[in-house]
Amino acid sequence: MEGRGFALTPARRPQDVFLVIRRHQTTIFADAKASSAVFGLKRIVDGILKRPPDEQRLYKDDQLLDDGKTLGECGFTSPTARPQAPATVRLAFRAEDAFEALCIEPCSSPPELPDVMKPQDSGSSANEQAVQ
Repeated sequence: MEGRGFALTPARRPQDVFLVIRRHQTTIFADAKASSAVFGLKRIVDGILKRPPDEQRLYKDDQLLDDGKTLGECGFTSPTARPQAPATVRLAFRAEDAFEALCIEPCSSPPELPDVMKPQDSGSSANEQAVQ
């Protein structure tokens, strides 16, 4: 019976990386293998935004990503690009003869969580105090 019910789903395999691709007010959530090439990420963007890979530049922070490198080689690993905390990839498109400057518009902040949804302190939760 060992291991029964504990199979990892494809979205939870350790080699998967979770990314947020941002440009201006556009945000794309994507997941890929750390062993995937940066060019593969450009194909995902092409499929969604209809801009071919040669008209795209992808950046980690301010570092231009090399199409031939893997996401893992660029520093995107399962510990640094998790589903609950995806890594940010910045996107710039070709504008006539040059690429546009990187620009990401700030997102609106979500409303504050209701008290019942906030994480409880493990040592002093109301439920534990009531049981004692």
